[in-house]
Amino acid sequence: MKRSVAIDGPSGAGKSTLARSVSKKFGFIYVDTGAIYRAVGLYVRQKGVAPKDAPAVERLLPDIRIDIEYDDDGVQHIILNGGDVSDKIREPEISIYASDVSAMPAVRAFLLDMQRNLAGRYDVVMDGRDIGTVVLPNATVKIFLTASAEARAERRHKELKEKGIECSYDEVLRDMEYRDKNDSSRAIAPLRPAEDSVLVDTTELTLEESAEKIAEIISERIGL
Repeated sequence: MKRSVAIDGPSGAGKSTLARSVSKKFGFIYVDTGAIYRAVGLYVRQKGVAPKDAPAVERLLPDIRIDIEYDDDGVQHIILNGGDVSDKIREPEISIYASDVSAMPAVRAFLLDMQRNLAGRYDVVMDGRDIGTVVLPNATVKIFLTASAEARAERRHKELKEKGIECSYDEVLRDMEYRDKNDSSRAIAPLRPAEDSVLVDTTELTLEESAEKIAEIISERIGL
């Protein structure tokens, strides 16, 4: 039976970085579900469709093909209709598109099978906003990461600058607060901890300390 680790939490909590780190440590496949939603958001934007226009977004879904590829180092690449969009989906504006389209039942249903199939084929570490509550409700380990909005915005701003993406801290914080409100209040699969998840607040923790704490939880639960 395949083992799964669900890591949920708000935007900028460090889910992707930490999930990638622990997946490498335990030899699991890393699945960044937020990147998949971002790819849908990017396509919607490319087609000039408003991110809250549900009927128009739904009409685009049959034209979207998303593949996940891994390089020799196990780094995940998101392929949208044959093109690698791993960098494009990280642009700040795409965060808003991803948040808006992810609130649509049609989009969530479109991507749900893809995520569950990956967990059925591999030992996975999967991060997102509703992994432990909806996507993998029977995950072997469930972790809910959180941190203050200011700490999360500071980390994301630094990450974007390192990638050469120009934006201000205030812009990133504004986007972060928008996503927090949107993700927590949506009717479908709102952001919330699963009842059996372990809460980890990384506000005062370094990246290394956070990774160590999460690895400890996984080791205890899975027995590795």
